[in-house]
Amino acid sequence: MTGTKKDNYYAILMAGGVGSRFWPSSKSSRPKQFIDILGIGETLFQTTFKRLSSLIPAENIYILTNKKYVEVIKEQMPQIKDEQIVPEPEMRNTAPSILLGALKIHKANPNAVCIVAPSDHWIKEENKFIDSLQMAFDSAEKNDRIVTLGIEPTNPNTGYGYIKYDKEEKGEIKKVDDFTEKPDLKKAKQFLEAGNYAWNAGIFIFNTRHIISSFEKHLPEMFRLFDKGDKYWNTDKESQFLEENYFKAENVSMDYGIMEKSSEVYVIPVDFKWNDLGTWSSVQYELPSDENGNTAINAQLLLEDSANNIIASNSHKLVVLKGLSDYIVVEDDDVLMIVPKSDEQEIKQLRQKAMDEFGQDLG
Repeated sequence: MTGTKKDNYYAILMAGGVGSRFWPSSKSSRPKQFIDILGIGETLFQTTFKRLSSLIPAENIYILTNKKYVEVIKEQMPQIKDEQIVPEPEMRNTAPSILLGALKIHKANPNAVCIVAPSDHWIKEENKFIDSLQMAFDSAEKNDRIVTLGIEPTNPNTGYGYIKYDKEEKGEIKKVDDFTEKPDLKKAKQFLEAGNYAWNAGIFIFNTRHIISSFEKHLPEMFRLFDKGDKYWNTDKESQFLEENYFKAENVSMDYGIMEKSSEVYVIPVDFKWNDLGTWSSVQYELPSDENGNTAINAQLLLEDSANNIIASNSHKLVVLKGLSDYIVVEDDDVLMIVPKSDEQEIKQLRQKAMDEFGQDLG
């Protein structure tokens, strides 16, 4: 009996990051993808898994993560089988983990078509996302190419990478001309005016045969290292092979190692509402505020003469503020942080200072 088309659909869900810009709510013990950072009743990881499983069989979704997050993944998605969780012995950037996931999936199903997706992004219009993903799967199934979903920019954001594409090309799938890392404001404005740039959301779709051959071509040392484990993938000897070899892999991103070097990369410019939730301010953008621009996350507020604050609690407690505006106020069991919104890019460094001075468990 032959399988249905969707039996060939797989996902690699990237869930190993620390989310240090959301400290102290997000800590290395339980980072932002595993907390209800939007106060909606489920974590970003749970939301992302459900979104993907509306098109991809749930048993075909592999979770690439750090080994210390295995238990929290099981706790949040108890239906996931152990073999779907792929713990990396240590963090080595995105390229090694994507190659590992692709090799495991390809061994399980040589006809696999796969999406790589972050587990901590917010997508509101899920139907539009699924339609775009179906188009990408269809394209990657028929052609040896990498397809990415590029978000049509709404402002000259300097926090995202940009994808330049051929706007003369007919159809919804465009050939990628170039990738640009986070640009300065002047360049970002030029990209917006040009009309043929999309934000890089870090979402990739490919057939596993093609992506493996791309690694063999563009990152040959990494390919040779992992190819030695071919007989161990999806067996009880896999974890030992990874413990002994994974740390040898080059620390390189998928964008730099593969996407920027490959000649067969295409983008589908999409306009669904997307947010990578990279900062507290980006979370505030997705949530309701009171008439003075104050946003509460898991907190009750009593405010006087206070405006444009972000207040996050882990216990729905009452927070009382008077005469405080444009601040981020976040508390968890061990830390209370009060930082001007204008300094939110420094939260990462403040986290490190707190760990150095008061103990690593605080981060």
